[in-house]
Amino acid sequence: MTTMPYLSRIRINPLRAASRTLLANPRALHGAVMAAIPSRPDTQRLLWRLDADDARRPHVLVLSRTRPDWSHLVEQAGWPDADGEHVLIRDYAPLLARLADGQEFGFRLTANPVQNTSRPEKMTTCQAEAVERAAERARAARAEGREPDRARSFRIGHRTAAAQLDWLLSRTERWGFTIPTSPGSEARSMDLGAAGTQPDAAGQNGAGGPAGAAREVRIIARERHQFGKGARRRTQVVLRTATFQGLLRVTDAELLADRLLHGVGPGKAYGCGLLTLAPLPAGTIRRPVTTRG
Repeated sequence: MTTMPYLSRIRINPLRAASRTLLANPRALHGAVMAAIPSRPDTQRLLWRLDADDARRPHVLVLSRTRPDWSHLVEQAGWPDADGEHVLIRDYAPLLARLADGQEFGFRLTANPVQNTSRPEKMTTCQAEAVERAAERARAARAEGREPDRARSFRIGHRTAAAQLDWLLSRTERWGFTIPTSPGSEARSMDLGAAGTQPDAAGQNGAGGPAGAAREVRIIARERHQFGKGARRRTQVVLRTATFQGLLRVTDAELLADRLLHGVGPGKAYGCGLLTLAPLPAGTIRRPVTTRG
């Protein structure tokens, strides 16, 4: 299938009953997002994100490989009879084509920062049972003179703002960008269309970099979601998210374009991984950049 990416923005009316369900449950919103594509759901993966900085005017951003139809979502959870532009759909290819090393953009990302461990500190009942089964299999293998299979690891969400920030900063290079250090002790204040650009819950305005230097990024929201999964909702999913906002500098335009199209980190089905860029606000002082070559 030819890639022709589209970025959509859909306004949500938070006062409608259906909207309250969608806004509270990432799994339900995922289903509504997937319904915008006429092809089978397994033919393409959509990236999406709920931006609810203004609780009265939340909206959903969706990146799709084909042009979507959002009429069902507007009818169900928007303002179907009101004036105004409630859905915006833009061709995403021009932005990807303009990316170049050394450029700086404002960015936003809602992610699911995680770590892998074979023995979580606070295990759920299912995890404890899985660990015990693995131990039984290992004992049986040793009794038979065999090497035990490698222990299964569990994906655990980072719980603190500091760990979530470290998770982001340790991965930016492989995603094709860096987050510059701040010229002062705090990250430059930038409004990228968000009303709530406040320090995160830990009181940090910027993440520490080399030698403790502050970086131009902050956490503007941290959430914990729990919802049922499966036919009878017996499996409980716990999703910890952090929304990062700041400034990035492109170091590898090809790598960054790939991450913009395919997302970053886990939890993509539940509204994580969509990295979006914005022009820097007027008056922002750009730093001298040494380009390659």
